[in-house]
Amino acid sequence: MAELNIVALVSIGAHPASGRPRRAEQDARAVELGLKLAGEKLNVVHAGDPHEETLRAYLGMGLPALTVLEQKQGADALPALSDHLKLAGTQLVLTGSQAETGEGSGLLPYLLAERLGWPLIVGLAEVESIDNGSAHVLQALPRGQRRRLKVRLPFVASVDQAAPAARQSAFGPSRRGKLEADAVELVDDPLYANAQWQPAKPRPKRLKVIKAKTGADRMKAATAKASGGGGQVLSGLTPEAGAEAIFKLLLEEGVVR
Repeated sequence: MAELNIVALVSIGAHPASGRPRRAEQDARAVELGLKLAGEKLNVVHAGDPHEETLRAYLGMGLPALTVLEQKQGADALPALSDHLKLAGTQLVLTGSQAETGEGSGLLPYLLAERLGWPLIVGLAEVESIDNGSAHVLQALPRGQRRRLKVRLPFVASVDQAAPAARQSAFGPSRRGKLEADAVELVDDPLYANAQWQPAKPRPKRLKVIKAKTGADRMKAATAKASGGGGQVLSGLTPEAGAEAIFKLLLEEGVVR
């Protein structure tokens, strides 16, 4: 695995209580996973300001250098990232599932995989082995479940809290590591310029009424796997029919009115 060209994409995070800049939690887990696979040969890339000192928190994890694709605020990072990954001959891209600052839409892994034409693995927990141009990975599912998958290289993988926790950042390596700036073509993002910004709010969750008399019954009901009896498995549909089915479900759930 050490001979593979593995790239971890990182961003600037924000502390949930104080809002102070920090390394992003999920991106740090992506770096941790990459270090276990490639060691110091891991390539870490950030699209943004090359003078951002917060990036040194990633260098403190044991990285000799970090590549920064110079971007101004409001620029679209997707073209720069995709071009860089193609030119570098990347075989595996690791990234967090959602940024802690900025748009925070969680769409970057999907858009990047679509632009590159590569498979996407969501909720990567572990890469068990890589051989003959394919990787055997462990994907995290709801309620602590895991699923083994075989995916061909190259591919994009996003990690979340199911991935191994990131190691602490050491001060010495963070100062010795280098932030290597790389000038790229700037592409303005019209959605960023016209967007109305507001603080994100947690979405309310539906509470399931549990009719149980004993504590054991309540615990069993709370941890039981959803039966999914009201769902449907749709396969072999045209894109129009699939979109219509999704839209109908959104209407029924009250998401779209």
